[in-house]
Amino acid sequence: MTEDNAKFPPVDPVKAALTASCPRCGNGKLFDGLTKPKSRCSSCGLDLSWIDAGDGPAIFVILLADLLVVGFAVWVELTYQPSVWLHILVFAPLGVALTLWLMRFLKALLIALQYKHNASQGVIDRG
Repeated sequence: MTEDNAKFPPVDPVKAALTASCPRCGNGKLFDGLTKPKSRCSSCGLDLSWIDAGDGPAIFVILLADLLVVGFAVWVELTYQPSVWLHILVFAPLGVALTLWLMRFLKALLIALQYKHNASQGVIDRG
């Protein structure tokens, strides 16, 4: 990540993630589409080309979405015993929607936390 000398009030990473906004100014949009980060903030001009969320958000999305959707589906099955088509009609869209929202939120959160803590590519110190 390049050095950031601009003076902006600190933006809460969770707030920036919920609004999918720039981690520096909190105004510009972070994504170009659903989860592709922009190369530059349209509001403050922050270079976002250094962003690399990697696979971090994906594993949390898989774990959280599966836990919530499957847990709720099992509870509904044990409590009300609806037919299979009702499970498909309710839980398939719920799973897709929750997965997409969680992926966008967690990716934005990871990017905001990387910015806040000035994370950069690791290097080996050869002394």
